[in-house]
Order: sequence, then structure tokens, then C-alpha cells
Amino acid sequence: MDNTTEKTLREKICQIGELMHRFQYVDGAAGNISARLDDQHILTTPSGIAKGFMQPDQLIVVDLDGKKVSPNNGLNPTSEILMHLEVYKKRPDVGGVVHAHPPHAVALTIAGIPLNCYTIPEAVVFLGDIPTTQYATPSSYENRDAISNLIGSHHALMLAYHGSLTVGNTAWEAYLRLSSLEHTARITYLTHLLGSGKPLPPEQIQKLVEQRSSWGFVIPDTKKP
Repeated sequence: MDNTTEKTLREKICQIGELMHRFQYVDGAAGNISARLDDQHILTTPSGIAKGFMQPDQLIVVDLDGKKVSPNNGLNPTSEILMHLEVYKKRPDVGGVVHAHPPHAVALTIAGIPLNCYTIPEAVVFLGDIPTTQYATPSSYENRDAISNLIGSHHALMLAYHGSLTVGNTAWEAYLRLSSLEHTARITYLTHLLGSGKPLPPEQIQKLVEQRSSWGFVIPDTKKP
């Protein structure tokens, strides 16, 4: 592991944690962030520490089995480590994972309103399809299994009644997808308050799908709108 790279990642994850706290994508000590250090190691946030107030030396290195390999700082990896590890095992292209509790997005899952309705052009390009998993107990094997068959073909998932999971080539890209997801959810929420709304015409959605690669956004899903 390159020490310079690890130092940079630690600082970036703490910055992301502060932004998640500032914009209320998490509350209390909730939420978690991780980044791939190399083929065998993941840098992750600790359990029980508020994400807006983390220090770089509080982050923890684990192997792909979730075993802590960094010096003992008296902290343990996030309780959602199983979900993070499942992403990295399924997606060699992923370099960062963010799990949060964005209020509007979570509220929509509780109300049974999907986020994969293709109403916002930028969301079609940057996020692609956003499925919602079946409810699963947080921080459990059940939660890991709930995302297992979906994360291989999506950049963003909603965990029913619970939160969001976004991934990217880097932890920063995963955070930006979280921001876009909650922005999309907020617009969807307002649309429902107004009592109307309809998806983009299929031909316009298809144009956006075809333009993704030329804009530098690669969406792994094979589902066509």
C-alpha cells in the first residue's frame, strides 16, 4: 500500500463525512464510507463515530474478509462492512462506496414511490436505474444479500426503509452520486406534492442512454427504460 495514497484517501473520506453531516445525509453516528486501497485492502470508517467529526487516523484498514489489519486504535470497522465488502467483490471497477440515510430518498421508499422513473435527464445519465431492495435488517448478512444481486449492474440503490448505497470509481464519485440521488428524490417528492408528473418520453430517454459513454459516464446496468 502506498502511504501517500492512503494518507490522501483518509483525508478525502473525512471530507466526505463532513459534507454528509453538513447536508444532513446522515444523522448521529450513522452512515459509512469506504475506499479501495489495493486488490486486498479496504479503508473504511469506524463504527460509532459521527461522520462529520472523524479524524484521518480513526479510519481502519481491513482485508476482503473484513479482518482489521491496521494498527489497533481501539475502534472497529463500520457495522455495515459486509455490505461494503460485497460491493468490492462484485465490482472490480468500484473504488469507493458510500452508505447514507438521505431523508427524501428514504421517505420515498417508505411511501412506496420508486426512484427509477426516468424523470430527470441528469439522473438518467449520472445514476441510471435506481432500484429499491427488499427490506433487510441493517448491519446484517440479510442486508448484504439484499444488495448482492443488484449492485453488479447499478451505481445507486435504495435500501427500503433504511438508506442509500452509492458506488463509484472513487469515494468522491460515490459521494457525488449520493448528492445527485437525494436531489432527484427531493424533486420527485415535490412532484408528488404537486399532484402530477410523468417520465421523459422513451425516445428522449434513449438519447440520454446513448450519450452516456460520450459524456464519460459508464452505467453497468443492462436494463432498458
